[in-house]
Amino acid sequence: MKNFQIIKALSSSSAVTGKAKDNSSMFIAGGTNLVDLMKKNIVAPDKLVDINGLDLKKIEFLKGKVSIGALAKNSQVAEDASIKEKYPLLALALAAGASQQIRHMATVGGNMLQKTRCSYYYNTDMPCNKRVPKSGCGAIGGSNRMAAVFGTSDSCIAVHPSDMCVALAALDAKVLVEGPKGKREINFTDFHRLPGNMPEKDNTLDSRELITAVEIPDNNFTKNVHYLKVRDRTSYAFALVSVAVALDIKNNTINDVRLALGGVAHKPWRLTETEKFLKGKTVSEDLFKQAGHLSMKGAKGFGDNNFKLTLGENAVAEALTIAASK
Repeated sequence: MKNFQIIKALSSSSAVTGKAKDNSSMFIAGGTNLVDLMKKNIVAPDKLVDINGLDLKKIEFLKGKVSIGALAKNSQVAEDASIKEKYPLLALALAAGASQQIRHMATVGGNMLQKTRCSYYYNTDMPCNKRVPKSGCGAIGGSNRMAAVFGTSDSCIAVHPSDMCVALAALDAKVLVEGPKGKREINFTDFHRLPGNMPEKDNTLDSRELITAVEIPDNNFTKNVHYLKVRDRTSYAFALVSVAVALDIKNNTINDVRLALGGVAHKPWRLTETEKFLKGKTVSEDLFKQAGHLSMKGAKGFGDNNFKLTLGENAVAEALTIAASK
């Protein structure tokens, strides 16, 4: 690692100002992803702006929503009794992520900004358009078992690694940010980007903006929810495919539904067509099989990851079945 300067921000505005003065600087909170990237010389900031002292750790239950500070720890949110009661899908997704030790360090804001775990991104001897724009994508035609099947481009087939973000996409969350031009809100489904011809850009943040909170509107998804994570091992592994399901069932009829996939795209993949298909229908095994098939419409494998086409279909059907049975 090269030498770098570290400064402690005392307020959100001073953090933004400090970042804006030096374009090579980066924010650091838990550092569970950033420090690894620095050790491997994938990123090499001249300055780190330490934001751990900011008042952004609260979980506040407000009228019609919950506001979760960007510096709230993943474990803090996952274990909060009111989150478990009112937003159980989020708690389940967080509990499925990483290890207990990492969840005690990782923050909500950092979780949203974590980089792909594509092996070509982490290997500086290999081509990767996310790491070095215009250098090529080693995963296309290479080892691509973990790669995306939705929203890919000729430049990148990497996937976003977060479990938490899949749940937040399903729950219609909003991201609150602060930058040199002031404060703004971003719909969670618009926060992360597809790769297009600029895979190095993961999200719609301005480089000088700071995430301050995530807000989730109140909903009726307090019972029939499930987060299914299919992975190579049951602990500390990233998803091959994950499914966030939230159902509002009345008299065996699906009154409302939210669905999102993880491990299949450069961003959490919201299944709006499947939601429309399920809404108003009677719960049945055949219905959920049809929903699984519909959910993978338009998916494309790249060789090693072709199994995800079948796995995704079956995972959606299974997750719906488990959620409906609660």
